[in-house]
Amino acid sequence: MLMPSIFGENLIDNFFDLPFNSTYRREDCELMKTDIRDLGEDYEIIMNLPGVKKENVRAELKDGYLTIQATTNSAKDEQDAKGRYIRRERYSGSCSRNFYVGEGVKQEDIKARFEDGTLKLMIPKKEKKPEVEQKKYITIE
Repeated sequence: MLMPSIFGENLIDNFFDLPFNSTYRREDCELMKTDIRDLGEDYEIIMNLPGVKKENVRAELKDGYLTIQATTNSAKDEQDAKGRYIRRERYSGSCSRNFYVGEGVKQEDIKARFEDGTLKLMIPKKEKKPEVEQKKYITIE
């Protein structure tokens, strides 16, 4: 016999949940957690995107800012033996993160790989070189 699951893990979870279907939910806290490592010549960005498919992840470089955007759609349906709804849930949303990587970094310099819900990016360090001041002399005749 299928038991109704109107309460999440336990009754207390729903009792202390945020009101009015807030956009912040406990299970969404893991989305887009990011680690950034300095590897000397490169930076490595490791971002958790659980439940997101590769085709729903976009990375864009514009004006020195790397923007990573992820979208997800999910549906959970539970029915009893007669097909009556016990619970129906849907979730659709997107989120994004921005990182300043420098104006010297080009799109083709960044290497990205998505595997098992984890996005890994390798970004080369492009430090701005100080401009050497050129002395300009006036010709004296």
